[in-house]
Amino acid sequence: MAQRQAPLNELADKGIFFVVGRQEIDYKFPAQYADILTIDTRIGEISRASIEFLNEIKNQNHKLVAKARTLLVCVDKRFKAKSVPDTLRVLLEK
Repeated sequence: MAQRQAPLNELADKGIFFVVGRQEIDYKFPAQYADILTIDTRIGEISRASIEFLNEIKNQNHKLVAKARTLLVCVDKRFKAKSVPDTLRVLLEK
């Protein structure tokens, strides 16, 4: 989200936060200690109160090491789900 200049600090100041609601990972190929890993992330579905991130992790030989899915849920300071702000939604849907 930082790469798209998402105003996360401003949202936090307004009591809007994101927590991990779900994390899935499928390991495809072993990574070794000295491997150089690259993580490519893209935005999946944006629902009313959550944002899905899809990740592919590859080694220096471009071999797929793992695929992951992270679901971030938008919450208030009491951890009650709340709508993803429209300003953030517009930035992420570009």
